[in-house]
Amino acid sequence: HSFLYISVRTRYLCIEILKHIIMPYPEQLCAPMRKELTSIGFTELKDAAQVDATIPNSKGTLLLVMNSVCGCAAGAARPGVKLAIQNSEIKPDHLTTVFAGQDIEAVAQARKYTLPYPPSSPCIALFKDGQLVHFVERHHIEGHSAEMIAENLTAAFEEHCTTVNS
Repeated sequence: HSFLYISVRTRYLCIEILKHIIMPYPEQLCAPMRKELTSIGFTELKDAAQVDATIPNSKGTLLLVMNSVCGCAAGAARPGVKLAIQNSEIKPDHLTTVFAGQDIEAVAQARKYTLPYPPSSPCIALFKDGQLVHFVERHHIEGHSAEMIAENLTAAFEEHCTTVNS
């Protein structure tokens, strides 16, 4: 019993310590991944205040991509988002992104707006007038092609958006 008590207690202490020690990825690593979205019109939200000023107050539709360094972000999420934005006849009014593992405060705040979905990255959220209307979780990205992600997003754009792609 004492062994079990120690390991549960040790586990708890480790979790508490990790909550306070967050080491973000280096900017040099993330910059090219950020650029994949900013180069097609996405605005980065870098802190909680920007997230709070943007998501709940958005008029029309807003796409939020929680970017990530992982392989499914590189192979499916970012390319899928890019395909959807470039090829969809209708698109969101606003394009925003936060970067998991780097924009720690912004991601934590953005995740509050994607409840009840559990935290995951990458993920993609579509809001209409500040309300979440469509969400693509990581498990819907992993193992799927960029084309499949684009199809999913295009269908959501057609259902919720009104801005014609220019």
